[in-house]
Amino acid sequence: MKTKKEKIERRRFLKGTAMVAGSMMVSGLPIESTAFVNPAEKEIKLALIGCGGRGTGAAMQALLTKENVKLVAMADIFRDRLDDSYRALTADEVSDWSGASGNIKAKVVVTEEMKFIGFDAYKKAIAEADVVILTTPPGFRPYHLEEAINQNKHVFAEKPLATDAAGVRKLFELVKLADDKKLNVVIGLQKHFNSKYKEIMKRVHDGMIGDIVSGQVYYNSEGVWMKERKPEYTEMEYQMRNWYYFTWLCGDQIVEQHIHNIDAFNWAKQSYPISAQGMGGRQVRTGKEYGEIFDHHYVEYSFEDGSLMNSQCRHIKGCMNKVAEKIIGTKGIVELQGNKGIISDYKGNVIYNHRSNDDPSPFQVEHDELFAAVGNGEVINNFRNGVESTLTTILGRYATYSGQQVTRDEVLNSSIQLMPSTVDWDDTPPVLPDKNGYYSIPSPGVYKII
Repeated sequence: MKTKKEKIERRRFLKGTAMVAGSMMVSGLPIESTAFVNPAEKEIKLALIGCGGRGTGAAMQALLTKENVKLVAMADIFRDRLDDSYRALTADEVSDWSGASGNIKAKVVVTEEMKFIGFDAYKKAIAEADVVILTTPPGFRPYHLEEAINQNKHVFAEKPLATDAAGVRKLFELVKLADDKKLNVVIGLQKHFNSKYKEIMKRVHDGMIGDIVSGQVYYNSEGVWMKERKPEYTEMEYQMRNWYYFTWLCGDQIVEQHIHNIDAFNWAKQSYPISAQGMGGRQVRTGKEYGEIFDHHYVEYSFEDGSLMNSQCRHIKGCMNKVAEKIIGTKGIVELQGNKGIISDYKGNVIYNHRSNDDPSPFQVEHDELFAAVGNGEVINNFRNGVESTLTTILGRYATYSGQQVTRDEVLNSSIQLMPSTVDWDDTPPVLPDKNGYYSIPSPGVYKII
């Protein structure tokens, strides 16, 4: 039996997330009522905003859906990156790390006039499409989402959705606007489209492990790509090309990558943390090439009912690598890692084992469901959950950066704005290196969030 507080908390989560645990279908509408897709041609025009590896992969998956999708416009701040993406998408056979493969050349109808370059290129590309893919560095996401929703476009947006509180506040306003306009907004938290996670979460929510009391989530790995500084780069170009290592653009690892695991626990709990405390720093990856981010974070998140989520992420070579979630209930334990999805009781008996070797790629499924909804005049939406889980990760970052216990409300009301509302090549980046090329690193006990 759940307490009254737990029942209220669960209802609040379900109301706010628009059924994120399932297919997220919120309405079936005649396609004419959306006014965004030509009902006679049933052709869905797509624009790609951000032509890096993830954007190229997302466009590939969109074009591999069963719907009549045509890529009509592309935008990036770098011409070389756009050209690389275009070549990849028009190859005789496309494939990427997520398992997407096929021939989509005929679906790429981007003319030279529809290839837009620059910081304002996104506005021009969005204007040409019915659906937009937003895969630029996360700091830009609130502003690109604002443009897309104001232009009445359906959206696939990669996670996370912001890097600071100002961005999150803007996003909450956009959630309501997208709901009012009945727009499809799918966020790239692909575990929600993963058969293993859906089956496990269904059983968790049905009470198989009892009440959740704690859990551990992990994203420990050796690190990601790095772009070397070239003599011809301005400071702005260097940071834009090496965006992962600058908090204003990326949010740090806990926000950019670890959001997947943190979001999974939020999903299991059907609520979001109200406070966090933790520790983190920069112990091994101390070179100037690592910008200003930490190489490890450990956060203890607290929920309103007193339950805890312990979160750890790390980018250090030679250490234990682990990307996983462990959810502990009063009657059992969930373990999710790789292909493993197991629920066990406290006697060690496996009471559910999801064998996922034949499950479809969730990276493909999220696009299949989005474009089917657009084509059929239906609406799916996990926007609010994407914003809430983004806020959870920023809460954790503020806890590790400051060394203080920090509340959700303190973060949400923070006056610190890392990401400028507009950026151009002539601008000075928000952070600059010292005379030796090193960037200032947040110092726990000194760093302020207000």
